Amino acid sequence: MTERSFTTRRQGILSALATKLKEINGTGEFLSNVNDNVSPRLLFWDEVDEFPAVHLNAGSETREYLGGGHKHRFLTVTVRCYVKEDDSVTALDELLEDVETVLETNSRLAYKDRQGNDAVTQQITIISVDTDEGVLEPLGVGEITIEVRY
Repeated sequence: MTERSFTTRRQGILSALATKLKEINGTGEFLSNVNDNVSPRLLFWDEVDEFPAVHLNAGSETREYLGGGHKHRFLTVTVRCYVKEDDSVTALDELLEDVETVLETNSRLAYKDRQGNDAVTQQITIISVDTDEGVLEPLGVGEITIEVRY
C-alpha cells in the first residue's frame, strides 16, 4: 500500500468514537446502557430496532492552514441518540449526559488512519446539544454536534 500524507481520517475517527461509546453500560458513572447498540453510521427511525441506540454521522471536513506547512483538520460529527421509554425526556437526558462524559473523557482519542497507522485527535469539542423535548414520546431523539480537530 502506498503511504499517503493527505488522507481523510473520517472512518477511523468514527470507528474509534463508536468503540468508546459502547462503554456506556449503566455501571459506574454511566446512567444508561446501550448494550453495544452503537453504529459508526447514521440509521434512521425505521431502521432502529433496539433502544437506546447511538449512531454517528460524519459531516463536513475543513482545513486551517498554518505557517510552516502545518494545518489543522476539522471534522463535524453528529451523534444521534435514540431512546424508547415512558419518560423519554429523562432517558434521553441521561443518555446525552453519558455520551458527553465519553466525549469529554476521550478528547484526545486514539484511532487508526487508512493505512493502519496509530493517530490521536487533538481535541473534540461539543458544539451543540438538541432534543425533541418529548414530542415523540415514548420515543426520544437527541443530537450532539461535535467538532473533531486532528
